[in-house]
Amino acid sequence: MPPPSTVTAPAVEVAAVKRYLPWVVAIALFMEQLDSTIVNTAVPVMAASLGVAPLSLKAVVTSYIVALAVGIPISGWIADRYGTRRVFTAAVAIFTLASIACGLSVNVQMLVAARIFQGVGAAMMTPVGRLAIVRTFDKSELLVALNFVIIPALIGPLLGPTVGGLIVHWLSWREIFFVNVPIGIAALLVIRRHMPDYRSERPRPLDVVGLVLFGSGTAILSWLLEIFGEHNIDATQGAVLLLLSVCLLAAYVWHARDIAHPLLRLTLLKIRTFRVSVGGGFITRLGIGGMPFLLPLLYQLGLGMPPWQSGLMMMPAAAAAMGMKFLSTLLLRRYGFRTILVVNTMLVGSSICLFSLVSSSTHLALIVLLALAQGFFNSLQFSSLNAMAYADIELADSSMATSIASTLQQLSLGFGLAFGSIIAGWYLGAAPQTEQLAVTKALHYTFLTVGALTMVSSLAFWTLRPGDGDNVSRGKPATAG
Repeated sequence: MPPPSTVTAPAVEVAAVKRYLPWVVAIALFMEQLDSTIVNTAVPVMAASLGVAPLSLKAVVTSYIVALAVGIPISGWIADRYGTRRVFTAAVAIFTLASIACGLSVNVQMLVAARIFQGVGAAMMTPVGRLAIVRTFDKSELLVALNFVIIPALIGPLLGPTVGGLIVHWLSWREIFFVNVPIGIAALLVIRRHMPDYRSERPRPLDVVGLVLFGSGTAILSWLLEIFGEHNIDATQGAVLLLLSVCLLAAYVWHARDIAHPLLRLTLLKIRTFRVSVGGGFITRLGIGGMPFLLPLLYQLGLGMPPWQSGLMMMPAAAAAMGMKFLSTLLLRRYGFRTILVVNTMLVGSSICLFSLVSSSTHLALIVLLALAQGFFNSLQFSSLNAMAYADIELADSSMATSIASTLQQLSLGFGLAFGSIIAGWYLGAAPQTEQLAVTKALHYTFLTVGALTMVSSLAFWTLRPGDGDNVSRGKPATAG
């Protein structure tokens, strides 16, 4: 069957597109990742400014997450129909204008509405940008390109709370949103010249039933994960909503089996490298995803650090993530995806477990070294997973694969935070959160549990074959999937 997707010749030469496209996607991805976490530290100040209770502003955070969950699955269909350049331009423009609207909001309703539009823009930016990367670069060049683009996704959540706290301390909460405006304008100028335009000659019909089932299921599930730990709903209501989301998602799986053009074609999971990447990566992120939540608790409640110092302690991991991109290509070229993912997953889990040894008597330099090691291992893990996902994906299926991968990654982040919260709360029990010794002990047990789960997830990568992904890591022909 001939591939349905074609490339519209870019307005500039291919070399220039390859030079600037990773920068464009990286900037947009950084805006999206930074914005998903930067608001959290400003909620109390925003509530005081708008004259409402802090808990009532939870909708400001959840509305953004829910919009992401609903928008990401449809992003591939929109890009195939209208072209990557038009959709990416519209996404960045919507995100930038919504950021201005957030900063100018005079009440909670206006702020929530603006955050929804921000989420819609972000839902298009990340998958469509990654799709443009996958279709622009050959398999042998893909690792380097995705390696560059993944860095903002790693450092954004780490810098968000720190940057948000500093902005609120020195300026006002409105500048948290205005900081996106010059970045968005610069991105739009570069997009016009260097974003290639990929679209489908025969766009598939939109699976409306699938969109309703999957979109509502992921929206409810994302909302539950985001508000986990709050006392807005009781256990019965939470259980009912969780069951409803699971039923909706199960109904989508059943629905997708019987139609020719589903919203997300789950048969792509039959491809071994893609299945292991998104499936094994989902389990790995359960452990890694909780660390941005657990580490500030350890630093502030366990070690007694002020918030600003706790934020600075997240910086070494971000620095290590940026430094990783100079080594990961060499490591993957030498050892291949299977060896790297099996060994590195154990190292990621071990680094998480080692935080159980951190106490008030631990020298600061040792904590920084541990944070550096974890940042490096995490970055190598995600860089490997993202690149391997496309090793055996045909060009015609790249938009569908991107939608599936981006959706599961978004859900895995929420699951990781919820999982870390559940484990920490279970170990803490009835002890008050103001009791430093009890909190530290509970967090130590949590790190051991989360780290052990992460190491267990390495079993998923043993199912890879030695040559899997060599066309990406080593530029060799792909093995049979």
